[in-house]
Amino acid sequence: MKIFPKGGIVLTITTNDRTIINKVTINAPLHLVWYAWTISERVSEWFAPEAFIEAIEGGAYELYFIPGNTNEMNTKECKIIKLVEEKELRFTWKGPDQFDSIMNSENELTTVNVSFEQVDTETTKVIVEHSGFKEDNIWKEAFEWHQMAWSGVLSSLKSALEKGEGSLCCQPIK
Repeated sequence: MKIFPKGGIVLTITTNDRTIINKVTINAPLHLVWYAWTISERVSEWFAPEAFIEAIEGGAYELYFIPGNTNEMNTKECKIIKLVEEKELRFTWKGPDQFDSIMNSENELTTVNVSFEQVDTETTKVIVEHSGFKEDNIWKEAFEWHQMAWSGVLSSLKSALEKGEGSLCCQPIK
């Protein structure tokens, strides 16, 4: 287990070979945290500049990290696998372009499960579990990259909900 203090918060990353687990506690009511993950306009405030979310099982969970670009740096055609209102959101995931050859074909997609726990009326715990990584060396860099990225994503979510200052993830290197 690794603990990373970041901007006054603590993000815990647990690695179990093929799964990354991140947890963060946010000073915001459960329904607002839920909406931050399930409404396109809200997702684009803290995660990716463009999002297309259909909050139903089988619906789209598409993030576009380069505005207007549907060919690069996106999760196009990713789908919601499970949706339990204010409890659980599970969707398929595509990695960034540098990992396209190992994790972005239909039969190699990884899975992200987001769990929501109400701590009290004004506090919510979010647990992100990203699974499906292979154990071989070719996947090692993708696994490590996603560890770093999820830490930043949850930090942005916390900042967006608590301070109104999200920091969009995974912007391409120019």
